[in-house]
Amino acid sequence: MDKYRVSTVDGIRGFSLLGILLANMLIFQYGIFGKDEINFYSLSTANLGVYKAVKVLIEGSFMPIFTFLFGYSMIKMKESLERKGVKVKRYFVRRFLFLFVLGLLHGHFLWEGDILSFYGLMGFFLLLFLNRKKKTLMIWGIILLVLTSFMGYGHMEETAKEKEKMAHYIEQTKKVYGSGSYAEIKEHRLNEDPLDLPDEFYLFVFLFLPFMSAPLFLFGMYAAKVNWFANPIKERSLYVKGIFLFIPISLVLKLMPYLAPKNDWVGVGDMLGKNLLSLGYIFLFAYFYTKSSKWMLRRVFENIGKLSLTNYLMQTVICTSIFYGYGLGQFGKMGMILSVILAIVIYAVQAVASHYYLRRFSRGPVETLLRMWTNFSWDGRVRVKEVLTVKEVSSKVEGL
Repeated sequence: MDKYRVSTVDGIRGFSLLGILLANMLIFQYGIFGKDEINFYSLSTANLGVYKAVKVLIEGSFMPIFTFLFGYSMIKMKESLERKGVKVKRYFVRRFLFLFVLGLLHGHFLWEGDILSFYGLMGFFLLLFLNRKKKTLMIWGIILLVLTSFMGYGHMEETAKEKEKMAHYIEQTKKVYGSGSYAEIKEHRLNEDPLDLPDEFYLFVFLFLPFMSAPLFLFGMYAAKVNWFANPIKERSLYVKGIFLFIPISLVLKLMPYLAPKNDWVGVGDMLGKNLLSLGYIFLFAYFYTKSSKWMLRRVFENIGKLSLTNYLMQTVICTSIFYGYGLGQFGKMGMILSVILAIVIYAVQAVASHYYLRRFSRGPVETLLRMWTNFSWDGRVRVKEVLTVKEVSSKVEGL
């Protein structure tokens, strides 16, 4: 195991996977568009309350944690490669290509909510910041966080035609996803689009998305450069400040769409609140690490975090098999309360499986493939060319 690995970061990564699974339950059960058009699913009062709680407390605020850790891991990987004396960027290029291709396969054959291909592309963008000073990373992160939040300004009213088209799409999705075959679901996922937007719009989104997502990546890179989370006990006061600064403010901002839905500034606050809440959760989880070294959940979260890529993909396999027609066909039927319980059960099963797997292996199967490809070696290790000092050269010459 890498002696430079930060266990707190593994724990935060495992914790984020729980939130990501809870948020993704909305997509697994209602679809990528249906999750925001919940009125088509006639939820009970209790289920609607849980739905709103997930939207405020979880959705949009756990994926950025993963984003933060992606940036953090980039810097730690860079430092590790530099200690070995190899050229850094070629390793990152191979790593990002692997994630991009894996994400394309994941999204094409299994599920519409993939984020791995985005991370792969985002990695190439972040190479521009790899050698920047920590102050530069923080400044750019704050600037982009503020500027991109203004993308949420204003609100658009759907026309009658747009509402009718969305209603038709969701009803079709409910039918196809709930009882269709694998081929029918795949066809619907890849070819149906209720928005029917021009290609130019998607090109704009593709070009602008890195800037919208960059703040948390950059904050993660900054955190790695100043070596946050390596010694949680000494950083406890920092965590407390982060908790009380970010969590209350972000929750108010994320509640605004429900308190003042017609206000033009609501979208700005919601976008800003999602990112700030993720920072609050990071500090909150890190704070729990300072309470007890024997906290049982620490090992649970760390084990899942060490196998994060494998566990993320397995969540897709398990949940699509439960909700889609080629499995148990529970799409749109289970309700939010049961789906939250299901998510916790799935996570618990993964925790047990990760524990026993790591007793025998040091890395997950997908993590092993990623490491082999990144390092271009069968054993997954970085190949370091032998570098001889002047004294060693002289010694070898004398021995000839």
